[in-house]
Amino acid sequence: MTIPNYREIELELAASRALTDLSEAHGTLTGALVAAGTISLQDWFREIFPEGTAGEAETPLLALYEWTRHVLENGQLDFQLMLPEDERAMSERAAALGQWCQGFLYGLGSSPIPEIDALPAEVGEIVRDLGAMTQIGVDDDQSLEDNEQAYAELVEFVRVGVQLLFDELAAFRRSRSDETPDGPVSLH
Repeated sequence: MTIPNYREIELELAASRALTDLSEAHGTLTGALVAAGTISLQDWFREIFPEGTAGEAETPLLALYEWTRHVLENGQLDFQLMLPEDERAMSERAAALGQWCQGFLYGLGSSPIPEIDALPAEVGEIVRDLGAMTQIGVDDDQSLEDNEQAYAELVEFVRVGVQLLFDELAAFRRSRSDETPDGPVSLH
């Protein structure tokens, strides 16, 4: 599967009166997929459109939805964040990364994770780091090249961290479902 076109979806979202930008919307979808393993397309639309319907944006958003699920489930580190192109201003890209992380945390919180203390410690560390990234900005005292490098490293950290979270929580859900009997439990 090929990654959907950021600019195309961004324009469709704006034309469809979305409540958020593409980066935050994709973060929300990804967070919900990480937390619960699934989210319906309609539930995602209700999060990003005032009427809960995507209108003309439905086709490109469906492609984004399917692509995101596919790459996360394959676990091959093909996952990418939907962020503005490199030609855009650094301040715009940094703000979009912060919005993506904000959406991710919102989506992650949409499905409570039972027994969170049973998860590896790095899960909590990654979530805390993503929370800190919602406040990301550009360091005006640094050169453009240094800011570009820092931005690229943060994007890579988020990308890999999200895949790790998805894999850890999927394994956690599988282990919990393996422990649950399929039928009623007999007490004698």
